Amino acid sequence: MSLLPHQFWQDILPPHAASTGSFAEAYPATLPDGRRLLLPIRILPGDGTRAVASLIINQASFTVADALADGLADLLRPFAPDIIIGVPTLGLHLAPNVARRLGHSRIVPLGTSRKFWYDDALSEPMSSITSPSHSKTLFIDPRMLPLLEGKRVAVIDDVISSGTSMAAVMRLLTKAGIEPVAIGAAMLQGNKWHAPMQKWRDRIVAPLNSPMLEKTETGWVPLA
Repeated sequence: MSLLPHQFWQDILPPHAASTGSFAEAYPATLPDGRRLLLPIRILPGDGTRAVASLIINQASFTVADALADGLADLLRPFAPDIIIGVPTLGLHLAPNVARRLGHSRIVPLGTSRKFWYDDALSEPMSSITSPSHSKTLFIDPRMLPLLEGKRVAVIDDVISSGTSMAAVMRLLTKAGIEPVAIGAAMLQGNKWHAPMQKWRDRIVAPLNSPMLEKTETGWVPLA
């Protein structure tokens, strides 16, 4: 199936036999119920031989966003979180939808814009695979700490790829004395995140998984 750029992330496809072989423009990621979502293949900076399957959740249709929130809420429910922390930027789009499905009335958002009442001791530098040269500073509003202290906390981001962003979140929460019971994402991308997130791997869940891709003569194939 060939899609124009604006047509990605708009439709959930029915279940299909597991996809094998190479891919030209899109990778079919599979939801827990067997349905599929076509993800555009994005070539990573460098020599052009590596790529990832991309998900930009705030460009997704409501149908796709709801399916991802449903799937993530189901995966987080066994951890019985009391409150959700949303990670900027796109984790803040997903977190409220998941929190509502878990019966919560609010989330605690992290931010990258420093307000004058913030405490620099509760901040942490952060970068990501999609913006490696643009480091940001992550903050937690000190006024939100009473909502987290002594609670079962789950952290939500849109995609975990290199693991550097989520590792920064974990360092920030450690400074605040918070130890999350679970970490959720709409998608886990490749396995580069395994090393920086080793301590928390058994608490990380996502309804979608996509591999790192390698260029071959016939197209893009999952990197072994």
